[in-house]
Amino acid sequence: MIYILTISFISIITPWLTNSNLLWPTSIINSFIIIILNTNIINSHFFSLWHNVSLIFAIDSLSSPLILLSIWLVPISLIASINHITTYPIHLQRIFISLIFIILFSLILTFSSIELSLFFISFETTLLPTLILISQWGIQKERFQASIYFLFYTLIGSLPLLIAIISLYNNINTLILPSINFNSLSSFSINILNLWWLFCILAFIIKMPIYGFHLWLPKAHVEAPIAGSMILAAILLKLGGYGLIRTISIFFLPSTLSLSFPVSIFCVWGSLITSIICIRQTDLKALIAYSSVGHMSLVAAGTFTLSLWGINGALILMISHGLISSALFCLANLSYERNHTRTLIITRGFKMISTSLPVWWILTCICNFGLPPSPNLIGEILIIISLINWNFFITPLIGITTILSAIYSLLIFNNTNNLSFPNFISNINNISSPNHLLLFLHLFPILLIILSPSIATI
Repeated sequence: MIYILTISFISIITPWLTNSNLLWPTSIINSFIIIILNTNIINSHFFSLWHNVSLIFAIDSLSSPLILLSIWLVPISLIASINHITTYPIHLQRIFISLIFIILFSLILTFSSIELSLFFISFETTLLPTLILISQWGIQKERFQASIYFLFYTLIGSLPLLIAIISLYNNINTLILPSINFNSLSSFSINILNLWWLFCILAFIIKMPIYGFHLWLPKAHVEAPIAGSMILAAILLKLGGYGLIRTISIFFLPSTLSLSFPVSIFCVWGSLITSIICIRQTDLKALIAYSSVGHMSLVAAGTFTLSLWGINGALILMISHGLISSALFCLANLSYERNHTRTLIITRGFKMISTSLPVWWILTCICNFGLPPSPNLIGEILIIISLINWNFFITPLIGITTILSAIYSLLIFNNTNNLSFPNFISNINNISSPNHLLLFLHLFPILLIILSPSIATI
């Protein structure tokens, strides 16, 4: 793990040592080199226990696919940002690229850390560069309000997590995850255990986020630049899911069963409500953002079932949703670059100017609502089975949520492609080869997961 972190850290400095004419090609090539050098993580995935263990770093079948997802999305986000960011001065371009690699470094550190204090520090380190991306490279003045929401919600969730970590250390004198188990918490009373468990998960359900803790996400997505939206949707939301699975799998408490039931019901209900909100949305990026809230609420519901099927379904859905939501934001950005609006009434008729763009839209949309044989379907089936086995009366909520998910996904495709093209928009360019490469890089891992779902399971 040390060499992976070293390479990622060097990538932060590289933009400042590169000639301005070669800045973007060098950064993109550098990010692809990181992918090539870290393909051996796939081998580590098949170890269910900790692997590549050092004093404070290790990876296992939960962290390795998320590290691969983080590394894979960096060159894609850089390619997607070229048209927008190259309009800024060269020093701001260097800062932008460095911030992307700082986020990557923090993510790898978070997913590979087995020491809770280091995990907390790296978990919170992603806040500052993301905040700068939104406030500096966002387009509209509302980006400052979005930054405040993002900062406020993240800090509110972080304080209880910090208190929980400090109290844990005061009682057991260690924060190394492999050495912590239920017996380590025997000194806590039942009420304190329940409160401690809630403090732990609060930061993660805000980061995911589930419905009710989600107000920062649509604002952040709408105002962020394309790279910010892609990384936020694809990876940063998965920090919450990762922390939630870690907390529940390591700190499995008898009292967790009684607390998990109402929380899981609330998550499924939240997924239903956000699906209804998606159908009523007129802003394309806000629609995709609320779709993320619905999917991550379903991930949380599957995790709270405390079953292997539910947790495996949650992990598959996280990986698949990371790629698909990033592709949807990429397609939304392609539309925005051509008609300079996110309003669905105007963002339409693109099949008139491109024969290939509707193909990318339909492939992405059907993956989003889980048409066979997409990985979303596999993840949702595992989660639904675990939820129904857990409580049969939750079936109507899940059924309606699934139907509404298909409806709003098909509405996205229909509104952006099948309606007539607005007469007042002219000089629309066709889709270039780099854009096709961008979308292919999103969907290629989806094909790999279809062929071998074990890549994204514990």
